[in-house]
Amino acid sequence: MSQVLDTPPPTTTAPAPAGLADLAARHGLSVSGARPTLPQYVRELWARRHFISAFSTAKLTAQYSQAKLGQVWQVLTPLLNAAVYYFIFGELMGTSRGVQDYIPFLVTGVFIWTFTQSSIMAGTRAISGNLGLVRALHFPRAALPISFALQQLQQLLFSMAALVVILLCFGIPVSASWLLAVPALVLQFTFNAGVAMVMARMGAKTPDIAQLMPFVLRTWMYASGVMFSISHMMAAHKDWPSWLTSAMQANPAAVYIDLMRFALIDSFHATQLPPHVWALATGWALLAGVGGFIYFWKAEETYGRG
Repeated sequence: MSQVLDTPPPTTTAPAPAGLADLAARHGLSVSGARPTLPQYVRELWARRHFISAFSTAKLTAQYSQAKLGQVWQVLTPLLNAAVYYFIFGELMGTSRGVQDYIPFLVTGVFIWTFTQSSIMAGTRAISGNLGLVRALHFPRAALPISFALQQLQQLLFSMAALVVILLCFGIPVSASWLLAVPALVLQFTFNAGVAMVMARMGAKTPDIAQLMPFVLRTWMYASGVMFSISHMMAAHKDWPSWLTSAMQANPAAVYIDLMRFALIDSFHATQLPPHVWALATGWALLAGVGGFIYFWKAEETYGRG
């Protein structure tokens, strides 16, 4: 009796299912929230320039909406800070000695420093403080730190009107050098916006940085010649190491403050400026502006998640 052996049918290898990426590409789908290329990101940001301007103006208008004096505080706040610094540093600590036109010197320093300080602080909270907006709408996230820097520029322009009155009251005439304030402000705004973007990315990942920044900024302010003349300080301390002198001269906050003083105050001469001051100001603006923008863009798809 023969035994019939059942042989299994020949096996055939079925084609592997297509991956998710291939399937999405076949149907024209793309990853939601994926980071665009850098040129595309710049184009998207430029397309929303009107949103950036309107957002910064609205934030500026709402800033003092609950105060009875309203927008007057935009000028009063830096003026009161300058008055406090004058009493403590100018009178009690004697930093006004040897500095001509000390009150215009001080007020200019306070106003320009406040522009940088406020831009960086606002940038630190640009993402973490606006998560509802970030999660609800699709737009280039760099619009937020840039709009906050623009808001602080608008506030500075209000303060500059008060500064002009102070300069005239102390006998400083209007001169052609005042036009130098325009490129100095453009460079400072570029620097501030770049640092604000760096801090926005860091603050989005670690919100506690916002609690640390006031101490960092206060230390930076004391090293930036806001209340004293750096050139006078270096002349009085010739024994300082060369690296410390170079660091104080190259300090970006001090560079922009000195440029504005040179533009507006006749008694502030070119000899008080650090060497190659315009090159320094431009270099800091490009380093912070371009570098900060690229650094922020690289984490674009992570903002608002988690």
